[in-house]
Amino acid sequence: MRWGDMDAYGHINNVQIVRMLEEARIAAFGPPHGTGMPGIEPEVALFNAVPDGTLALVVDHKIRYVKTLEYRNVPAVVHVWIGAVKGASFDIHYVVQDPVTREDCVRACSHLAFVDEATGRILRLTPEQKERMAPFTF
Repeated sequence: MRWGDMDAYGHINNVQIVRMLEEARIAAFGPPHGTGMPGIEPEVALFNAVPDGTLALVVDHKIRYVKTLEYRNVPAVVHVWIGAVKGASFDIHYVVQDPVTREDCVRACSHLAFVDEATGRILRLTPEQKERMAPFTF
């Protein structure tokens, strides 16, 4: 959490929560392919292991604010896992916890799909992609 993430009420602003989800997603599954971000070793190479010309795009976010996340000078705790894996899309789930109290503050889900950059068409998940996700699917 950063000082600038706070809003006028003293808790982390909802827009910044979405940024935190993005940072957790990249830390867990890698930066987008071709971003030139060397040195990031994700737990699962998912986004940076796609063929050239493939984009990993967020289709939808669902966010439930359970409790306000108060500003702390230590990082929030974010649990990340893969939920439903379908033919051409998958869900990434998150729970954001207060780093001091460990109370759940946010429960969220991002629905993603891989898209062919040239045509804009959604791509079916390959068996290899599904296999890479399997250990993190709950």
